Amino acid sequence: EVQLVESGGGLVQAGGSLRLSCAASGLPFDDYAIGWFRQAPGKEREGVSCISRRTGSTYYVDSVKGRFTISSDNAKNTVYLQMNSLKPEDTAVYYCAASTTAGSSVFRRLWALPTTYGYWGQGTQVTVSS
Repeated sequence: EVQLVESGGGLVQAGGSLRLSCAASGLPFDDYAIGWFRQAPGKEREGVSCISRRTGSTYYVDSVKGRFTISSDNAKNTVYLQMNSLKPEDTAVYYCAASTTAGSSVFRRLWALPTTYGYWGQGTQVTVSS
């Protein structure tokens, strides 16, 4: 059974930092990618960042470039999202998700689409106060 468990969310003031963790287990093979998505009330789910477990390639949405950093500890099957210089507009439920299509030639164009991912965690709330 595939499980993705997020942790690390919370309440922080604007300009502060949080580190989210996504612990993965049960994935059927090693060539997968972990993506972070967020969804604010009344908005669509948005791809924030992604990392390929095999190649280490990383992807970011423009709005978080220079502020967020994704990394992975393959020995622990855990992916981290370090979020610095947080803004109120970063407030959302953050989800991690796993895609088993990371090895495809078109993945770099599809990483931010929720439909690219077949497995999802339960989400963790991030609230940034102004």
